[in-house]
Amino acid sequence: MSTVSVIYAALFYFATAVLVLGVAYKIYVYAKTPAPLKIPTTPAPLTVAGVVWRMFREVVFFHSLFRGNKWIWLFGWVFHFSLFLVLARHLRYFTNPVWDWVVLIQPFGKYASFGMVIGLLGLWARRFLVARVRFITSPSDHLMLALLVAIALSGMSMTFVSHTDIVSLKAFFLGLIAFDPQPLPADFNLLVHLALVATLMIVFPISKLLHAPGVFFSPTRNQVDNPREKRHLAPWAAELERQSST
Repeated sequence: MSTVSVIYAALFYFATAVLVLGVAYKIYVYAKTPAPLKIPTTPAPLTVAGVVWRMFREVVFFHSLFRGNKWIWLFGWVFHFSLFLVLARHLRYFTNPVWDWVVLIQPFGKYASFGMVIGLLGLWARRFLVARVRFITSPSDHLMLALLVAIALSGMSMTFVSHTDIVSLKAFFLGLIAFDPQPLPADFNLLVHLALVATLMIVFPISKLLHAPGVFFSPTRNQVDNPREKRHLAPWAAELERQSST
């Protein structure tokens, strides 16, 4: 194998370890963080089934964002839905044989990259054009958006400008999964794209992109609105109450 193949194999093993362990640790921290108060955003569901339905609407349709700002919702939903199609399309590089539903969405995933870029540019423009958003925007927000746009554009370049060796690329990733690395095509656009993706994987656990798993732990969304029917007591508060009563 070439030096480039060895470097990229090591890079993706490292990036995958950071992504998996980093996100797992953050989820553990979220799960262990107490919610001492009942603070669901009203109107809130009164049953567990209602909470599940509310979370489904939030995750799939961005319901609260739709009610708050239609333009931000439009660009945000277009980006996330396009990202889902693009990621699903990329499953063909990690499965053999390729699943039937992945084969069916290939044409949609191919052109969904345009939706990714449009959505990202709309969200990025908001950070320049809306004063209150610009005020709270940090350099890391711009860098993250720039990284996502660069990933999308570099990926599109291999689809619509200069094609890469897809067969060898798939062999490379299947080899990584089997811990039997294979040669990686020495294509410039591909190397740039993969380096950007690995960078995203590494910074993901310490970025604002953690809202992806974090939304499930938001007390304003995941709590049942039943403070009168059932007293809400955090575990640490229950322990203090037990100790004070003994």
